[in-house]
Amino acid sequence: MSAVHAIIYWTVGKGLIANVLVRSLVPLKVYGAERVPRQGGAVLAMSHLSYIDPAAYGAACSRRIVFLAKVEAHRTLGLGQLIRSHGTLSVRRGESDRDAMRDARDAVRRNHLLGMFVEGTRQAHGEPGAAKPGAVMIAMREGVPIIPAAVHGSNDWRCGNFHPVSVAWGEPMRFDDRPRNSKGYRAATAEVEAEIWRLWEFLRDMHACGRPDAVPPRRAVVPSRWTT
Repeated sequence: MSAVHAIIYWTVGKGLIANVLVRSLVPLKVYGAERVPRQGGAVLAMSHLSYIDPAAYGAACSRRIVFLAKVEAHRTLGLGQLIRSHGTLSVRRGESDRDAMRDARDAVRRNHLLGMFVEGTRQAHGEPGAAKPGAVMIAMREGVPIIPAAVHGSNDWRCGNFHPVSVAWGEPMRFDDRPRNSKGYRAATAEVEAEIWRLWEFLRDMHACGRPDAVPPRRAVVPSRWTT
């Protein structure tokens, strides 16, 4: 990140958008923020329900997130300039984008948090969808942890109704012992998807109870070693 982009991010992105606009317009509750590593590269595998999710996740994380966004967003007048100034990377959906993969891996190598919406697109039904293997592939190839995350309530948020929105961070997951092939990627992706669902269900229950303080669930099973 250049010095100019850093100034733009910390003043406009984190300062004005996340800490002022988002916190003022979105009743945001964050669970498990301490689970996000304070330093070093990692992949954030996030569920995606609404166009306000990037801002909500950004406000819920103390560190800068380098998001991966569809190329169409980068071409949108105004939005494209804004997200690029914050270091957002572009990806062509529905096809093999080697440039995007290279840029994403480079961001992780430079000790950034790479933010990826694992379903590939917003889930209009308001629940997490099927995870794609991209996030897991990058984390496994770069040897960094992957942190699952879920959002709840953002699909019901509208300008004017200010519906409560909550974000839950999961425990860091590592797959260093998994084979770096299609079988290993599929198995690891299934685990990440299961954790995102567990986090989303936790948030659903918290919303039903009025969003009390709580700790997101720990992983039900933590395999000590991959077996073939």
